[in-house]
Amino acid sequence: MIEDGEIVWDANGQLKVLTFDLSGEIFALEATLVCEILDLLPETQVPGSVPLTGSVINFRGSVIPVADLHLAFGLSAQAITLDSRFIVIEFEHDGETCVIGLKADKVHEVTTLDHTATEAAPRIGTRWRQDFIRCLAKRKGDFIVVPNLPRIFSTCGHGIPQSATQH
Repeated sequence: MIEDGEIVWDANGQLKVLTFDLSGEIFALEATLVCEILDLLPETQVPGSVPLTGSVINFRGSVIPVADLHLAFGLSAQAITLDSRFIVIEFEHDGETCVIGLKADKVHEVTTLDHTATEAAPRIGTRWRQDFIRCLAKRKGDFIVVPNLPRIFSTCGHGIPQSATQH
């Protein structure tokens, strides 16, 4: 699990990730964080919540918040398609285990990233906040963005909603 945004590479300098699209950009999350990939479910908007986590879904009888990373990265929300999914993840945030759904325009595959093919986000020249990106990975001519979820949720989400923490 991630807590401080550091990537834990295996002994071979590799990391298994789930790749997905947000507005045509490829993102990746550690495969170990992923609990389940869901077809779209009815969302309930939560009045007064922050935009990043403005809705909830029913996941196996529990109410969990849904985060829209399009907002954190300044990407335009895409129309819902047959490829749209929720990626349910579990991770540590502020010392608590959280379960949250992430919106994805399309989920691709579980693949392996090599540490030698990654680099830090550039300090200038990128449209996204550098501290929201743990690293950029090069693969087959594409760049894959590995987001810093703890930083995103601490900054944009004003913390994770109480419904996300498991007691």
